[in-house]
Amino acid sequence: MSNYKETRPWGTFENLVDKEYCKVKEIIIKPGQAPSYQFHYKRNETWVLVRGSGSLTLDDVESSVCAGDTIQVPVGVKHRIRNTSDMDLIFIEVQWGEYFGEDDIVRLEDDYDRQEIP
Repeated sequence: MSNYKETRPWGTFENLVDKEYCKVKEIIIKPGQAPSYQFHYKRNETWVLVRGSGSLTLDDVESSVCAGDTIQVPVGVKHRIRNTSDMDLIFIEVQWGEYFGEDDIVRLEDDYDRQEIP
C-alpha cells in the first residue's frame, strides 16, 4: 500500500512506506487549513517539517513551527498543526507503535465537522 495518496479537506497525504513496524507519510496542508485536533491510542509520530510554517498545538500548548523543525507526538498526546503561511506546509510523518490504521484517530475538534474517518 505504499505510494497511496488521499485528499482531505485540509490538503493531502501520501503513504511513502507502509510496513508492519512503521508507516511514513508526506503530509501537505493548504494555506490557512488544519487537520483535526486529535490523538491516537496505538501509535507515536515524529514530524519533520520540510516547507512552510505553522502553529502547532500539543496537549493544549501552542507554539510556532517552521521548516527544519522536528516534532515528537507520543501515544495519547493531543495534537494539531495549522498552516499559517501562504504556501503549502509540508512535513514527513513517521509513525511507529502497535497499529497504523486511519481508524486510530480520535477527533477532539475539527474545522470540517467530521466526527469519524470518512
